[in-house]
Amino acid sequence: MSELDLSTEIKQLRATLETIIAVSNLPKLEAEITELEQKAQDPKLWDNPENAQQVTSSLSRKQSLRDRLQEFKSRLDDLEVLVELANSEADSASVTEAKRELDLLQAELSEAEVQTLLNGEYDSRAAIVTIRSGAGGDDATDFAEMLMRMYLRFCEKQGWPTTVLDTSYAEGAGIKSATFEIDEPYAYGQFSVEAGTHRLVRMSPFNAAGKRQTSFAAVEVVPLIEQTDVIDIPENEIRVDVFRSSGPGGQSVNTTDSAVRITHLPTGTVVSCQNEKSQLQNKAAAMRVLQSRLLEIRRSEEDAKKKQLAGEATASWGDQMRSYVLAPYQMVKDLRTNFEVNNPDAVFDGDIKGFIAAGIRWRKTEQK
Repeated sequence: MSELDLSTEIKQLRATLETIIAVSNLPKLEAEITELEQKAQDPKLWDNPENAQQVTSSLSRKQSLRDRLQEFKSRLDDLEVLVELANSEADSASVTEAKRELDLLQAELSEAEVQTLLNGEYDSRAAIVTIRSGAGGDDATDFAEMLMRMYLRFCEKQGWPTTVLDTSYAEGAGIKSATFEIDEPYAYGQFSVEAGTHRLVRMSPFNAAGKRQTSFAAVEVVPLIEQTDVIDIPENEIRVDVFRSSGPGGQSVNTTDSAVRITHLPTGTVVSCQNEKSQLQNKAAAMRVLQSRLLEIRRSEEDAKKKQLAGEATASWGDQMRSYVLAPYQMVKDLRTNFEVNNPDAVFDGDIKGFIAAGIRWRKTEQK
């Protein structure tokens, strides 16, 4: 059996780990953990449940990051020992195990490296995602629903909790628009690279002649507001309308006017919510979405380098950021990063981690 040499690969992984540790600022991380541990031990902490939840969640995330970095270092040390063992004893089982561990470490460190790039002002926030159908008729509304399912499937696979806040069904197939919340730390940092115009090319199931059809949908992503954010919305700047919630085809799902639509008059921003049972709950949820969108607008105005506002995508020709091609060939390609896969079915079933990672790296390069 020839000698197993993984020295180059292990050296590269150690360099990657050192970069991650440097960016994570381990001494600062340890100091923050100590401070949060002291707060968590305060008997009065749970007098304010929301603040307590923030403290304990933050402590858990930071401890997990520290422990994971330490685990990576230990696994790299163990891998070197395993390679030496495989070579000294000519053990094929140890060779197989070493190669498997190398593959795992490469994948996990690559994912951790991407996470370190999520250091924007609001990257650590939960996210509110809105999908709107664009040009393309029934194909576009169907495509919008396909995108919504894709994102919800991705979140389901990651174990991220989601809440659908509002869905506007089309008269034919699919949806005109939908808004949902992803209640997961760093959801905004990851999903923000999905914002823009998405394009679908396929043989239309809605065309009797079976011709190829191009359709579009726009994705907007904004960070969820937190209690520390100050977004004051005077009552005279909003208009509140109530209506009955409904499902596909107009079927009533609520016999009272519990759904709420709020219009922010100065900016023309409109949000609605019909997921909750009561009008008060829907109004509170809609206000949370409105505040999140206004926060994003304010952030964008303050950041002169930002290239577009959330919702700027027009969902039409010329400005698409990703193409989903089902005919005459099978491919999904991001036009910014050139990342592509040849399995659209897997993508639409939520396999978009590669696109998100490539998008985060691309965004960091664009910011330099």
